Amino acid sequence: MLRLDATAYAQMLAHAFDGLPDEACGLLGGRLADATVETFVATRNADASSRTYSIAPDGWAAADRALDPLGLEVVGVMHSHTHTDAWPSPTDVAKADNPLLVGWHYVIVSLRHPEPVLRSFLLDGGNIEEEAVVLTGR
Repeated sequence: MLRLDATAYAQMLAHAFDGLPDEACGLLGGRLADATVETFVATRNADASSRTYSIAPDGWAAADRALDPLGLEVVGVMHSHTHTDAWPSPTDVAKADNPLLVGWHYVIVSLRHPEPVLRSFLLDGGNIEEEAVVLTGR
């Protein structure tokens, strides 16, 4: 179960809409040990694409500047799907296949329908496991 701060949730939805027509992306700041996301760092989609995303080095630097003073770590990534459901694509799964990213939370915001849909997944070695999302701090 992912515990997601309500303000970070709202920022993710806003960033997804702001990114249109391209996918938007950002980094999740929190604590991996207790599956919490306390803050969201919006980043630029270096791919400038409606089908893929990449976080550029300036996004990682922004996350370091925002998270280090708070004692938080990057615990995952958020990106939007502009035309498809909130489910990891084969490209998403392939990008996550990295031993350094085990335990990361992959949040997808789908803008396919009028109401955005946010879901979170654990991706490991090609396996997709959806996790419940609980909003905190409301």
